[in-house]
Amino acid sequence: MIDNPKVNISYREAIKQGIREALQKDEHIFLMGEDVGRYGGAFAVSKGLLAEFGEERIIDVPLSESGFVGAGIGAAIAGMKPIIEVMTVNFSLLALDQIVNNAATLLHMSGGQCNVPVVIRMCSGIGRQLAAQHSHSWESFYAHIPGLIVLSVGTHEDARGMLLSALKSPDPVILFEYTAMLNLEKEFVFDSSIINIKKAKILRTGKDISIITYGSSVYKCLDAAIELSKIGIEAEVIDLRVLRPLDEETFLASVAKTHRVLIVEEAWKSVSISAEISARIMEKGFYDLDAPVHRLCGIEVPIPYPAHLEDAAIPQISDIIKTVKKLIHHD
Repeated sequence: MIDNPKVNISYREAIKQGIREALQKDEHIFLMGEDVGRYGGAFAVSKGLLAEFGEERIIDVPLSESGFVGAGIGAAIAGMKPIIEVMTVNFSLLALDQIVNNAATLLHMSGGQCNVPVVIRMCSGIGRQLAAQHSHSWESFYAHIPGLIVLSVGTHEDARGMLLSALKSPDPVILFEYTAMLNLEKEFVFDSSIINIKKAKILRTGKDISIITYGSSVYKCLDAAIELSKIGIEAEVIDLRVLRPLDEETFLASVAKTHRVLIVEEAWKSVSISAEISARIMEKGFYDLDAPVHRLCGIEVPIPYPAHLEDAAIPQISDIIKTVKKLIHHD
């Protein structure tokens, strides 16, 4: 038996490999978005794909999110499998009517007759000094909407494989990728098996506290857990991965084991994913807790441009370590 090989690639390259593999497997799949073709993508994710697959499958579009997202929804209804790239999450507001009032509702409004198998990729999160207009973690906007599946790509494995699973869904999928991680290189085992996009994933087991997170906070939480283990605190790290529908079974089971919870996310605390998770734990796992649920979130300000202020606006590894110590030792 031959073991799967280990590869060392960037998050950007892992995303590109996933797109390329999808295009190779199914001729009904195509990529469309602003600058995805000749320019190679705003973040160079699709660089080289135009030469490989041609203009009919790598499609540059006008600067009109409402227009090209609507065209993608129409193509999905007609039997194609579009991958729509929205450059950054803030631009998706210009297509919100198409996503919320059309893609998310058509199956229900057609009495189950009209599926919309479209995947909409968008870069999210804080980092790379993109300032207040382009630095947002708005996953909770879309996780609020029935009819959508909302996924968060927090690891290199998911960057390569999650798109392939999303394209098998008969329902519209919002796929959040993270700008701050694009250049990050990691070594991981290349696995061609299908990723389960209905389940959260326990990335590190532990007995003292459950750290629940997603997106670009995943690796920070894993690094913090390694440092905490050196002082005898064993943290269990859960990557939510699926933000709608939430896999509450996984995180409630973890809480029942560790009895303490820290939820970490870059997004603002008010009306956030962490607020929803906290509420569900209080409703369904209250008697498993030895301490109140604690949340570590982004500071509620428009994200500043200077790098040191940008870093201060979101949870860092040192913040996670400090918070866990306080929760464990009741300082």
